[in-house]
Amino acid sequence: MRTSYKLAIFDFDGTLADTFPWFCSVINDVAVRYRFRQIDPAETDALRGLSARALIRELGVSPWKLPFITRHMHGLASRDIATISLFPGIRDMLCNLDEAGVTLAIVSSNSEANVRHVLGPCALRFRHYACGVSMFGKAKRLNAVMRREGSLGGAIYIGDELRDHDAAKAASCNFGAVTWGYTRGDALVTARPDMVFRHPADIVETIGTAPA
Repeated sequence: MRTSYKLAIFDFDGTLADTFPWFCSVINDVAVRYRFRQIDPAETDALRGLSARALIRELGVSPWKLPFITRHMHGLASRDIATISLFPGIRDMLCNLDEAGVTLAIVSSNSEANVRHVLGPCALRFRHYACGVSMFGKAKRLNAVMRREGSLGGAIYIGDELRDHDAAKAASCNFGAVTWGYTRGDALVTARPDMVFRHPADIVETIGTAPA
C-alpha cells in the first residue's frame, strides 16, 4: 500500500546509520568512566528488547549523568566517524523520496556535524535538521519541524527505538518502525507502530506522493 506523506522525518542512529556495532565497541569504556554497569555481550539481545528508560534502570545510569554521557558519546562518534556508514540501501531510498517530492528532515540525539558527515552528499536532500536532542526530548522537536513545514497530520517519523515511537505519539505524528536498528523488531511490533519497515526499499514503496 502506498501512502501519501508530505514530510518524512528520520532518526539517525540505527535508522539511517549503522552505529550499533560502534556503540557496542565503546559502551563499556563509557560505563567505566561514568560508573554504571558494563554490558556482557551475552545479554545484548535481551537488552535490545527494552525501552531506553528500562535500559537506563537496568544499567544503573543516574539520570543526571545523561547529558554528560550524551556529550561524551558525541565526541567519541566524531573521533570514530570514519568507521560509521549508512546502511545499505539508504542512499537510494533518500534519493527516491526526495525526487518523489517528499520533504526530508532529521530529528536525532546525535550532533548535526556527525549526522552531516555520515550522510555525505545525501545531507543536501534534507530541509530540516533538529540534532543534539536530549534522549527524551524528541517530541518537542518533532512538533517544531512539523509546524515549520506546515505538515501537522501529514508527517511520519521513522526510527528504530521505542523512545522514537513514544516521541511520535506524543507529537501526534505517525510512526514507522525500522527493524534493522537498536531495538529488536519484535519489541517494536508489539508497540503497534503505524508502519513496519524491514528494508529501506519498503519505505520507498509505501512513503511518498500517492499515485494519480
